Amino acid sequence: MEEELVMDIGDDRVEKMEESNAANVDDIGHKVDDLFARVEKLEQRVNEVEQFYLNSSKKQSNASQKTSFVKDKEKGKHIPGFKKHQQDLARREAVAAKRMQEIMRQFGSILRQITQHKWAWPFMQPVDVEGLGLRDYYEVIDRPMDFSTIKNLMEAKDGTEYKHVRDICSDVRLVFQNAMKYNDDKSDVHMMAKTLLEKFEEKWLQFLPRVTEEENRREEEEVEALLNLQRAQETAHAKIARELCNELYEADMYLEDLRETVVQKCRKMSIEDKRNLGIALTHLCPEDLSKALDIVARHNPGFNSTALEVDLDIDSQSESTLWRLKYLVKDALLKVHKKNDEANEAKCYVGPTQPTNTTRTIASKRKKEICNALARTAKKRNQKLSS
Repeated sequence: MEEELVMDIGDDRVEKMEESNAANVDDIGHKVDDLFARVEKLEQRVNEVEQFYLNSSKKQSNASQKTSFVKDKEKGKHIPGFKKHQQDLARREAVAAKRMQEIMRQFGSILRQITQHKWAWPFMQPVDVEGLGLRDYYEVIDRPMDFSTIKNLMEAKDGTEYKHVRDICSDVRLVFQNAMKYNDDKSDVHMMAKTLLEKFEEKWLQFLPRVTEEENRREEEEVEALLNLQRAQETAHAKIARELCNELYEADMYLEDLRETVVQKCRKMSIEDKRNLGIALTHLCPEDLSKALDIVARHNPGFNSTALEVDLDIDSQSESTLWRLKYLVKDALLKVHKKNDEANEAKCYVGPTQPTNTTRTIASKRKKEICNALARTAKKRNQKLSS
């Protein structure tokens, strides 16, 4: 009866320990998942910063800077303080638009001088194609233009109005060029258009310095705005880079704490475990052995892992280092066994070399030894728990 009671108590203790271990494993698993999620987000942000600095390092010509100005404004929406920068840019554009309106208003005096000329009357209204019986007019003229249409576009407020004085200049030329193109060289309309066009070009050349000055000013403002945006981006990404460094450091510390927690949950290695670990290390390939030495050097600053000869004292290593070495050896040997199994399977498929009875006997004996070792370990563990 007492023996049954002891066994029941032992079973309860084992069950509680198993439940506790399962809870610990789940807790560590959740922490690992959280860490992976954090690292994934950090990698995305690192890639964004790297891409920004890669693009910034490429030398761009002034022309390419202008073409990318709109794209840069779109990218800038994601940087801190962009709203203030956008408001400043909108204010600059509004001021520039008012200056251009003033230039177009001044340009109106040239138009008045041209339209008040005694030969300007044929060009004041759209050509009466049907009334004059000009059946081929639209075949010759792609885009009809006249001064009344120009005036309406200058006064429009519905978005169709002229935005630049050069657009008005282009349409004025088109009025006279259409007339010269459709009418014969010796016709009155052709001569009138040619004369007025020459007068207009003279006045335009006198007016052009004002236009050029404004265009240069606007170009300088656009370049300055682009530089301001780039500086804002650089400042923002520099801040992100600093934050990423801190977060990566915190993640590294968190991972190190998590490793230590896992090691603390593990049992302490026995003398036999350490001896087996030392033997297993001698079976590692050079690459895996180098990894093992790096693990030892990481927790032993005085240990030189790159020396031609190293003296590795297993007994003097910390539990953390021992378990890291054990996991490394386990993974490395599993890979070796897997490769050997695949090679043996390939030989079986090829067929020239079949496993001999001796090979089968050795494999069976090895398997039996492993099973017996596992059984002994399980028996010892149960005895410790029951006591």
